[in-house]
Amino acid sequence: MLSHVMVGSNDLARAREFYDPLLGCIGLYRHDDDDNDHKWLCYAAPQERTLFLVCSPLDQNAATHGNGTLVAFRAHSHESVDQFHAIGMTLGATDEGAPALRAQYHDYFYGAYLRDPDGNKLCCVCHDHI
Repeated sequence: MLSHVMVGSNDLARAREFYDPLLGCIGLYRHDDDDNDHKWLCYAAPQERTLFLVCSPLDQNAATHGNGTLVAFRAHSHESVDQFHAIGMTLGATDEGAPALRAQYHDYFYGAYLRDPDGNKLCCVCHDHI
């Protein structure tokens, strides 16, 4: 359904240090090279076409996060959600909700929330009954 999701960053080197291990724990890998001329980082799962991009804004203004904006990544186990949250916190994320079942969404929604160093709100969720 989605082609890509993009969030902004004011420091791509810091974003790379944050997102490489964070997204690696749920099977997403960076698909660009380390060339400093790039203005974005590109992540995807193997054999997937949906991309998650982190970019420096093209208009050269400061990157900001949106109120109510959230990017949610799917995990295949509760342990992956736990690992995502723990890695994020180790890398300087702000806790927005520790891993837990959240039955207000549905009976098997197990998710965790955090904000990256630029303030973008992220979720990692497992929808499977484990």
